[in-house]
Amino acid sequence: MGFSQALSGLNAAATNLDVVGNNIANSQTVGFKGGSVQFADVYAGAGAGLGTRVAGILQDFSNGNIETTNRNLDLAISGNGFFRLTQNDETVYSRNGQLSLTKDGFLENATGARLMGYPAGQGTGGQPVALNIPAGGLPAVATLGVDSSLNLDATAEGLDTALFDYQDGDTYSYANTGTVYDSLGVQHSMTMYFVKDGANPNQWQVFVGLDGQAPTGPQTLEFDGNGTLTAGMASNYNFTLANGADDLNFDLDFTGTTQFGGDFALNTLTQDGYAAGSLVGISIDEGGNLVGTYSNEQTQVLGTIALANFRNPEGLKAVGDNAWAATGASGQELLGLAGTGVFGDIEAGALESSNVDLTQELVDLIIAQRNYQANTQTIKVQDEVLQNAVNLR
Repeated sequence: MGFSQALSGLNAAATNLDVVGNNIANSQTVGFKGGSVQFADVYAGAGAGLGTRVAGILQDFSNGNIETTNRNLDLAISGNGFFRLTQNDETVYSRNGQLSLTKDGFLENATGARLMGYPAGQGTGGQPVALNIPAGGLPAVATLGVDSSLNLDATAEGLDTALFDYQDGDTYSYANTGTVYDSLGVQHSMTMYFVKDGANPNQWQVFVGLDGQAPTGPQTLEFDGNGTLTAGMASNYNFTLANGADDLNFDLDFTGTTQFGGDFALNTLTQDGYAAGSLVGISIDEGGNLVGTYSNEQTQVLGTIALANFRNPEGLKAVGDNAWAATGASGQELLGLAGTGVFGDIEAGALESSNVDLTQELVDLIIAQRNYQANTQTIKVQDEVLQNAVNLR
């Protein structure tokens, strides 16, 4: 007669209580994954068993609920995958996306682990690095193309194009002004003058001026009998500037312009230049792109978050701070981007809550407690039987 069976049961029950207690303690930990104990019986040859042992602690990697926080640096993964982070020169993996921007521009969680990914322009072929948000501003970009779509009034009076004078409103049919930028980011006022050709009712001459100076041109727009632009859609304009900037050279494209009976109307006017701007904020889209927003109303992708996954996530080793490390049982990491392959989308302004079912854990706690108490009863009975045997005379 021995106590080994009951003692093994006590040890196993104590481990079960530890695991259930840990689940309950972390029921409010962001990205936490609950665990459960797996038991195995112990035998040595034929006869009564020798008790039980803990065969392993299984982690449940099912998704927790995603809860909105409205904080743009809170991230959740909707689907499979882990955030890849570097901490103390080691790579760890987590589902906790509570991040802050450090003074050095790194995205870091509360324990100092830094989010990893691919810097802008690097591509996704190399190894991920700790993502860094550059503090520098966005340099100015000169206008290279202007797109304008209008309706030119088919009933307008034809004029003698040879008499065009930008200072005399009677010598042109219509004018419109837009903004363009030089290589220094300085704004310039671009004015387009439209003259209906009195010799050809389906032709218009376009002259372009800068900052109120004498315009250049003309660019001839030709329409068919249905008012559709058929020729002269695009032309190039070059202006020499006196402020030290490079010559302003851009293409002016009138694709989509019509000649219908009706008022002159500017439908669209866009250009691709902009002034210099400073970084005013960052956001993260569902593909994991870090998008910088600048004071000049421009946006730019500054990097892309890398996600990792494993053939056997249950083989990952918990290392604390809500993170795991790869092991031989988990297999090597599979790297990818959010929304592709086996990787879920990234949701900004949200966090994944613990997947612990607190009600179920409380029930499991009662069961584990009774299991522990039952094993203590086994020891008590064994002790009484042994005492009776000792007292035999």
